[in-house]
Amino acid sequence: MVNYDVKNTPIVDLVNKIILYAVKSRASDIHFDPMENGLKVRIRIDGALRDHTIIPVESERNLVTRIKLISGMNITESRLPQDGAIKGKIGDTDLDMRVSVLPTNEGEKVVVRILDYSKSLEGLQSLNFTPDNLEKVLKMIEVPNGIILVTGATGTGKSTTTYSILQHLNQEETNIITVEDPIEMNIEGINQVQVNSEIGMTFAAALRSILRQDPNIILIGEIRDSETAQIAVRASITGHLVLSTIHTNNSLNTIERLLDMNVERYLLSSALSGIISQRLARRLCPKCATLRDTTPFEKDVFKKALGKDVPEVYEAHGCDQCINGYHGRAAIHEVLFINDEMRDALSNENLKREDIREIVYGSNHVMTLLQDGLQKVIAGQTTFDEIYKLVEIENDLDEMLEVQEAMMEKEREQEKEQEEKMESQEQEKAN
Repeated sequence: MVNYDVKNTPIVDLVNKIILYAVKSRASDIHFDPMENGLKVRIRIDGALRDHTIIPVESERNLVTRIKLISGMNITESRLPQDGAIKGKIGDTDLDMRVSVLPTNEGEKVVVRILDYSKSLEGLQSLNFTPDNLEKVLKMIEVPNGIILVTGATGTGKSTTTYSILQHLNQEETNIITVEDPIEMNIEGINQVQVNSEIGMTFAAALRSILRQDPNIILIGEIRDSETAQIAVRASITGHLVLSTIHTNNSLNTIERLLDMNVERYLLSSALSGIISQRLARRLCPKCATLRDTTPFEKDVFKKALGKDVPEVYEAHGCDQCINGYHGRAAIHEVLFINDEMRDALSNENLKREDIREIVYGSNHVMTLLQDGLQKVIAGQTTFDEIYKLVEIENDLDEMLEVQEAMMEKEREQEKEQEEKMESQEQEKAN
C-alpha cells in the first residue's frame, strides 16, 4: 500500500500521481471503490487486482469529481452510470484511458481502463502465436473476402489482435473502414466510425452505409446481435474482408452462436474464413522461475492432451523483478482455419453439434486452448496453475476423448465396410 499526503497534496496532483503510478506499474485498470470510511484504490496488474491506497472520506468527493471532469462527464449527475475518456499528457507520459462511473450504495465507483496498444504496433509476430497458428492467421488474412472472428471474454486481448491484423493489412491500395464502440486506437490511413446508438448510429446502420463507401476491409468492433451478424456475413460474401470480435469461448461455441443468431448455414459456410480464440495467462518471470516435478494429475493431463510424458514443469517463485513470480502476460490461442471439408459440412442442415465438434477437433485441424496452453507451460512461458484457472481442463479432456473415440469408431466402421466389400468381391469372383 502507498501512503499519499492527501491533506497537503492538491487533488489535481493526487489524481495525476495515482494514474502515473498505475501506468509505470504496467496496470491495465485503476479501481476507485467507495467504502464507509473512504475510497479504496486498487490497480490491476497482469490480470490480478492489488490494493494501492485508501483515500480518506473527506477527499473522496473531490477526487471522483476531478476524474469525471477530466474525462468529460457531467459532474452534477451522480445517480446514473456515465462513460468518458481521458486523452493527453501528464509530464512526458502520453495517456489514453476509458473511464466508467457506476452509482453504488456507498457512492460512485470509478474504473479507469489504461489502453496500451504498443503490442498492436509490434505486429502479429509479437502476439505469442505458435509458428503453426501464425501461419494459419496469415493464410486467413490473405483471402480477399470472408469473415475472421476473434473471440474471448472481456480483457483477453481481442482488440490488440484485431488492430495487429489491421496494421498488417493497412496498405496504400486498400480502403479500410472500422465501426467501433468506442474507437480505441487511432490508426493513420484507416477510416474509423464511432457508434452512437442514441441518435440511431448503431453497428447495423453504420454497416449499411459503409458498404456504399467502396471498402476492401471492414472491422466491426463487436458482433452483438442477429442483425449485425447477418449484415457482417453478407458483406463478407459480396467481396469484402470482414474482421470482428464476439464473446464466445472457442471455435465450436462461435459457430453455434452464429447459427443461434439466425445466420443461414449456407451463408456461414461460404463466408467464414477463420476463428481466433484467445485467453491471457500470466507470464512466468524468467529470473526466478524454478523447475519442479509434475504431479500425477498434471502428468495425466499432459499425456491425454498432448500424448507426452512431462516429468518437470516450471513454477512461480518470486523476486524483486516480478509480482509473485509473474511478469506480464502471454496469450494462448485456438486458431481454426476453415477448409473446404468444413465448408461442405457446415452447409449440411442435418449436422448436429457432435458432428461439428468432430469436424473441428477430430482431424488435427486445430490445437485447442488447453493444448496450446500446455505447450506454453512446457516452454516455461506460464504455469500449469494459470492454465487450470483459464481452461476447464476436465471438460476439455472429456470432449477430446469423446472425439477420439468417435473418430476411432468411424475408422473401425470404414475398415469393416472395406472388408465386407472385399469379401463380396471375392465371392463374386468365385461364383
